[in-house]
Amino acid sequence: MARIISNFFIALDGVVESPDQWHFPYWNDEMGAAVQAGMAGSAGMLMGRKLYEEWAAYWPTAEVDEGLSKIMNGSPKWVVSSTLERADWTNTTLIQGDVAAGVRALKERVDGDIQMSGSATTVRWLLANGLLDRLNLLVHPIAVGHGQRLFEDSSTYPLKLVASETFETGVLNLGYVPA
Repeated sequence: MARIISNFFIALDGVVESPDQWHFPYWNDEMGAAVQAGMAGSAGMLMGRKLYEEWAAYWPTAEVDEGLSKIMNGSPKWVVSSTLERADWTNTTLIQGDVAAGVRALKERVDGDIQMSGSATTVRWLLANGLLDRLNLLVHPIAVGHGQRLFEDSSTYPLKLVASETFETGVLNLGYVPA
């Protein structure tokens, strides 16, 4: 049975939007190793519609890192959406209709970890429906002040800290499971 693991670059004020605009000064070998460890052995990726549309427009023709492009394009991908009509990116399956039942079936059918990067709305929905198994946060020592936050609604999501590490840059690598 698969576990769904969500990963975020997050600012101290909870902002997760546009990390490309604030997180790079904190990137180092420690963070690279943590990110790579999360991707290693992944059974695939789960994402929401917005992230899918961004990545599907970028990765099929990306020329940045051949190894990473190969992973992104070759990995199984599942997209949770009630509005997307089709998913044409290689190895992508659309989960529609009774999405909760579709995600449960996916978890039962797949072995290993299904990784998520971003998709805050989808992560909140997974938590509310008891479908997220782990939440990894790379908490950056910066308050961004604007942008989408991981938790924007008034819902409560009890979590239990199961792993913590401090990088030389002051970034906290935190792992949580639902309490």
